[in-house]
Amino acid sequence: MQINPGAAEFPHRQIAAQLKSQIRRGDWAPGERLPSIPAIAEMFGVAKQTVQRAVDQLRVEGVLITKPGSGTYVRGTRRRLNRLSRGRYGGFRGYHTDLAARYRQQLVSVGRSPAPPEVADAFGVPDGTELLCRRHLVRTEDSPVEVGASWFLPAETAGTTLERAEAFGRPLYQEAEEAIGRRYATATDTITARQPSREESETLQIRPDTPVLHLLHVAYDPQRKPIEVAQATWPGPVTTLTEEYQIPAPTRSPDPDPGLILG
Repeated sequence: MQINPGAAEFPHRQIAAQLKSQIRRGDWAPGERLPSIPAIAEMFGVAKQTVQRAVDQLRVEGVLITKPGSGTYVRGTRRRLNRLSRGRYGGFRGYHTDLAARYRQQLVSVGRSPAPPEVADAFGVPDGTELLCRRHLVRTEDSPVEVGASWFLPAETAGTTLERAEAFGRPLYQEAEEAIGRRYATATDTITARQPSREESETLQIRPDTPVLHLLHVAYDPQRKPIEVAQATWPGPVTTLTEEYQIPAPTRSPDPDPGLILG
């Protein structure tokens, strides 16, 4: 293992590239621990700080995971969120069985909380308005992969099952439709990348400088009135968002616009 001091690329990036290449080659398998920082530094003949920067880069990219007091490990597979949050509704207005088998959702709390600005805007109420909030945590076998919350208007949920601090034997939206008496018809998803809050970084067990992906999901009834506003936050490096769609075939216009013609 060596770096090229005369190369334009920074030494820590050269080291990161070589470590990534070794991982792809299978020198270290998913879940396997890498040599210590001092050991890798000795291999490359560089300072420990340089190796630490390389490890930090690969951690942010989702290649490695650092477990305090244990070491640095090759991360396993990423969580693939197919077709964004459409998966929460399932193919036939039910659970996606493959997702349910791989991920465990835990209900964290149920109660009234001040609505954050994005949720208040979606419902058209002032910031900080008390709304019903159902918070959850999603885990794989080895780590948390999502923190989220579903928000409802208290006037619509008072005295219903949605106020109970219990999980339901069916998707939340189906419980909400029956409890509120309105049908989910359409939804919009807004995804942003940002730094995590302190609470998010602690819950997701990531460093404060690890970027996260944040989803705002607004579900509407047929009259375009919001029923539920849901939030979900995932560690960016271990999350893959995939959207699949059809591309329209070319059509001939009866009066095509030739655009700009250069003679």
